[in-house]
Amino acid sequence: MKICFVGLQNLSVLAPEYRAGYVAGEPVQQTLLARALARRGHQVSMVVADCGQPDGQRWDAVRAFKAFRLDAGLPGLRFFHPRLTGMWAALARAGADVYYTSCAGMQVGLLAMFCRRARKRLVFRAASDADCEPSRLLVRYARDRHLYEYGLRHADAILVQSESQARALARNYGLTGRVARMLVEGEGAARARDIDVLWIANVRRLKRADRALELADRLPQARLHMVGGPTSGEEALFDEIEHEAARRPNISFHGGVSYAEANDLCGRARLLVNTSDVEGFPNTYLQAWIRGVPVVTLIDPDRVIAREGLGARLRDPADFPAAVGSLLADPAAWQAASDRCRAYMAREYGEDRILAAYLETFEAVMRAATRPRAARRALHA
Repeated sequence: MKICFVGLQNLSVLAPEYRAGYVAGEPVQQTLLARALARRGHQVSMVVADCGQPDGQRWDAVRAFKAFRLDAGLPGLRFFHPRLTGMWAALARAGADVYYTSCAGMQVGLLAMFCRRARKRLVFRAASDADCEPSRLLVRYARDRHLYEYGLRHADAILVQSESQARALARNYGLTGRVARMLVEGEGAARARDIDVLWIANVRRLKRADRALELADRLPQARLHMVGGPTSGEEALFDEIEHEAARRPNISFHGGVSYAEANDLCGRARLLVNTSDVEGFPNTYLQAWIRGVPVVTLIDPDRVIAREGLGARLRDPADFPAAVGSLLADPAAWQAASDRCRAYMAREYGEDRILAAYLETFEAVMRAATRPRAARRALHA
């Protein structure tokens, strides 16, 4: 199959020479998926932002077409040019049969319009619980929210991260979503566990970095490392968190780091904490578990942490110090949780097993392309 992944930030994961600071989970997931499919002989491409790279260059058998510079264009006009024009031109150059994108945003609508005009197939995957809840969408402008819903309703197939997302999608949009798990890279060389607690997220209000600072205050003996770069529109919050972290002797604040560096820090950690108010299925959970790192969090997709004993699922943010302190103080309990994490990942996250849902979905939408339009919509619903 000819498959194109649409993710403007993907180049920072795909291409070593264009690595930026810490990136969100979706560029990681799209890149891992693209590489895995290319290794199996599929023709794989990407549409990414213009970072000065040659158009159509290949990395790991994945060809990347550039859409537009993220800072290009005049306010009020740049939606049409260069964003819409640049996106559609890059999509056309990719020449794929199936286009895949993830995460709510205007790109879903732009991609859906292109696919309808060009008679191509569109697969969308939710990247957060908020993607399935109209009242919680992490999309700033009303125009972009409308474009997202248009794209969602005109996708040929929708994938979700969890059963709870599938239920929310059906309840709120009347659409069917198939659960597709995420890929994860192996752990690499063993490292000394010299980080007690690791916090990784882009610094934005809903990620609640302030709770990590509070945890450091409550557990002054614990060595806590924080990783995360600034988010557009919330740069002042990043500066505030960086300043507050510097005031605490038990915090090492790394700011934005590359995906490879984040993996290295995971390998050194004893625990990963997630303090967010809103998530989907965080990529960092998989990065931690495959390295034997239990997760302490408020968010437990489909109760996997509670069910499999992969850390601690909390009901109240005030419980972080006790839960983290308990695991750090009990080597036997930590080792048992660490062993369960590794066993769970070995059992459930083999690459072929994860890829099956994606391949079956791509093949299904390709087969449906030959049917009358009404039959395709009935299949989607």
